[in-house]
Amino acid sequence: MDLLHGALGADEDQALEIAVAHALLRGVSRGDSGAVLRVYRPTAPVVAFSRRDSHLPGFDAAVRAARDAGFQPLVRPQGGRAVAYTEQSVVVDHVSPHPDFPAGLNERFTDYGHLWADVLREHGVDARVGAVPGEYCPGAYSVNARGVVKLVGTAQRLVRQAWLFSAVAIFDGAEVLRPLLTEIYAHLGLDFDGSSVGSVREEVPDLDLERFESAVIASYGALTELTPTALDDGVVSAAHDLAVDHRL
Repeated sequence: MDLLHGALGADEDQALEIAVAHALLRGVSRGDSGAVLRVYRPTAPVVAFSRRDSHLPGFDAAVRAARDAGFQPLVRPQGGRAVAYTEQSVVVDHVSPHPDFPAGLNERFTDYGHLWADVLREHGVDARVGAVPGEYCPGAYSVNARGVVKLVGTAQRLVRQAWLFSAVAIFDGAEVLRPLLTEIYAHLGLDFDGSSVGSVREEVPDLDLERFESAVIASYGALTELTPTALDDGVVSAAHDLAVDHRL
């Protein structure tokens, strides 16, 4: 499986980072490439809303709150509700051919949820798979610590012949995310408890981000051989075209 490691660049629009996953999914569905694993750290803070969020009465106010806090508001194609993350996060987009569409959705949620939980446990986190009360973008396959705080959110998108499994791990910055998400979810009129937002660093203070990111990549490498690969120019070009779909 090809490994694409790293963000596009320090000055790149975060909409383009999200659009890369969209472009990779399209390419794999056409048979342009095999499975791809992309791992990167955002270079700017983001609030990624869902299409469902955009239809709620308080959406415009939620977008303003994100901008006022210095976060770039975007729309993502996968996932149920708004998520927020900073440069102290790890994003994984895993794209694979899938001739048996749409089978395997729940199995992937389970398998990769446990993969993330295993990585966290290896570093001393009491990690579990499952939602915690009041979490952002609630889902049965979130990865939490102690059954109390959410650390990793997961989402999927399926198209014919391919799937995308995305995960965002909050390594640090929970103290910034809690008040922001509280305000955003209040504008959206959705249930939320700010105390449900956690971070890996709060669970394991002596763990550094580089070591954690390397452990995530190694966990995927234990499943299949990873081949470090440069991002194809055609994918980047397609992402530039698709980024408009994610900007607000």
